[in-house]
Amino acid sequence: MSITSASICAAADRLQGFVGYNRKTAQYILRFSEDAFGLDVPQHSIIPCREFVWQAFDGDLMRLERSRLQLLFAQNIDERLNISEPLRLYMRRQDLPEITAQRSLLKPREQT
Repeated sequence: MSITSASICAAADRLQGFVGYNRKTAQYILRFSEDAFGLDVPQHSIIPCREFVWQAFDGDLMRLERSRLQLLFAQNIDERLNISEPLRLYMRRQDLPEITAQRSLLKPREQT
């Protein structure tokens, strides 16, 4: 199986967990429940990991940030985060530019 930019993007969209910015320590922290952060993490800073790794780049484009992925990789809980081989390859290939893509959130289908 070849790993493509599309499979790397899909792997990033399958990441689990939440990231919040801790004001007291000036660091990002990881939790697996949105309710588990505490008072030092403002609610507006809590986002799913799958969104945390993407940063606005240029207009409608976003970039898959290796530095933010590295924060997740450093936790050494790959299975729980759902870090898969396409993301590992992306992190190993520092010689290639970061992936830039046009992304949009899908709205959930309404039940009829």
